[in-house]
Amino acid sequence: MPTGLTSVAGNPEAGAPDFDRLIHERVRLGIVSALAVNESLAFNELKDMLRTTDGNLSVHARKLEEAGYLHCTKSFEGRVPRTEFRLTRDGRRALEQYLDHMEALIQSVRDR
Repeated sequence: MPTGLTSVAGNPEAGAPDFDRLIHERVRLGIVSALAVNESLAFNELKDMLRTTDGNLSVHARKLEEAGYLHCTKSFEGRVPRTEFRLTRDGRRALEQYLDHMEALIQSVRDR
């Protein structure tokens, strides 16, 4: 008899939902979520919003950019470098699929 997450979404043969592990990490989920509700955000805006360090944000943003989930633009405002992020269509689609999986998981647990 299936127990716990093995019977999520009403199909015991299917096992646990296949989460997008790239988005599942806390900082990366925060980045794509913030960009889903903002057209774009500057590096420092995201850093403050997520309460993370420069290095941590850089590493996670780069992983999302390499996956095609983020678009990064670098420019200068006067002499100050500015990095701006936008969510790509693939990134928005990945977030929507992730949220669908989470909703199915939550509903499955609540229905018990």
